[in-house]
Amino acid sequence: MKTPQLALLLSAVLLVSACSPPEPAQEPVRAVKLMTVGATGQVNPREYAGDVRARSESRLGFRVSGKLLQRRVEVGQRVKAGDVLAELDAQDYVLSSQAAQAQVAAAQTQRDLAAADLKRFEDLRAQGFVSGAEIERRTASLQSAQASLRQAQAQGSLQGNQARYTRLLADAPGVVVAVEAEVGQVVAAGTPVVRLARDGARDVVIAVPEDRVALLRPGQTAQVRLWAAASSAGPPQPPLNAVLREVAASADPVTRSYQIKLALPAGTAVPLGATAYVTLTPAALVAPSSFKLPTSALVRSPAGVAQSTSVWLFDAATSTVQPRPVVVAGVDGNEVLIGQGLQAGDEVVSAGVHVLSPGQKVTRFVGANTH
Repeated sequence: MKTPQLALLLSAVLLVSACSPPEPAQEPVRAVKLMTVGATGQVNPREYAGDVRARSESRLGFRVSGKLLQRRVEVGQRVKAGDVLAELDAQDYVLSSQAAQAQVAAAQTQRDLAAADLKRFEDLRAQGFVSGAEIERRTASLQSAQASLRQAQAQGSLQGNQARYTRLLADAPGVVVAVEAEVGQVVAAGTPVVRLARDGARDVVIAVPEDRVALLRPGQTAQVRLWAAASSAGPPQPPLNAVLREVAASADPVTRSYQIKLALPAGTAVPLGATAYVTLTPAALVAPSSFKLPTSALVRSPAGVAQSTSVWLFDAATSTVQPRPVVVAGVDGNEVLIGQGLQAGDEVVSAGVHVLSPGQKVTRFVGANTH
C-alpha cells in the first residue's frame, strides 16, 4: 500500500506545480545611445535671396467703364501725383453731362416761374382777390420746383464726375512697375490698368521654407547685402540693417514656402527689383536658453503625461530611463530646438527611444556626446 500512496502523492505534487504561473521573464537591458545636452542658443544662419519692392503698390483703374483711348506711361516711368496715366473714350459721358446740365437749366426755369407766380398771388392776396388756400398751393408748387432743381443739380454733378473719371490720374508720386491694359481694350470699372509703386519705404521680400518659419517673429533684425553693391568695382558696401516686418500666415500653394517682408532703413536709396541677400541673425531666431536635439530623440509622451512630446532622461545612479515632457520651440534642419523641459547637463536617449518603457534599465551603447 505504500507504493500506491507514494505514487498518488507524487502525482498531486506534479499537478500543483503544473498549475502554478511561471516566473515572469526579466525585461532585457537595452543598449541605447546617450547624449548630454548643453545650452546652445545658436541656429546656423542661412542666407536667402530676395528682391527689393515698394512698401505700397497701388493697382490703379478707372472708376467708370469704357474703351481705353490713350495710355501715357510705360513701365519704369516716374510719375508725380496728378499726372495723367491713361484716358477712356469720354464722348458718351460728355453727352450725359450736357444732358444733365440741360435738365438743371429746365429745373431752374421752373423754379423761377413758381417763385414769380407765388409773388404775384401774394400781391393779389394783399388786395383781397385770392384766398389763403391759393397761396398755400402756390407755395407748395415753389417747394416742389426747388426740390426738382436740387435733384437736377445733383444729377448734373454726378454726370460731370463720370466724365472726369475717364482720365486716370496718379494719386501719389512713384514708379510704374506694370501695365495691365492696352489701347483699344474695353475695361470695366475697377479693372487694374497701371500698377504704381509709391515712393517711400522699401521692403526686401524673401521666401522661407516651412521648417524655418516657426523661428521667425516680427521685429527681428537681419543683415541685407545688395548684389549690385557687392559686384561693383568700388569699395565693398556694409550690409544694411533690416527689420522683419511681416510673416505670411499661409504657405504659397506652389512652392510651399512662406513670404517674408523685411523693412529697409528709412531713406535707403535702393532700386526697385534689385537682388538682395538676407541673413537672419541667430540671436533673433532662438532664445539663449534653448537646447538642440536630433529628431530621433523625440517620442510621444506616455499616457498620463501632460505634454505631447517627451524625451527619455537617463539616471546614471540607477541606470534607468524616465520620460521627460519637453516643449519644441522650432526646427533647424534635422534637429529640433527644445525651449522648455531640459537643463544643461541632462543625459537623454538619442536613439532607440521607441522600445523603452518608464523605469527600464539601459546600458550605454557609446560614450555620451555633448551637443
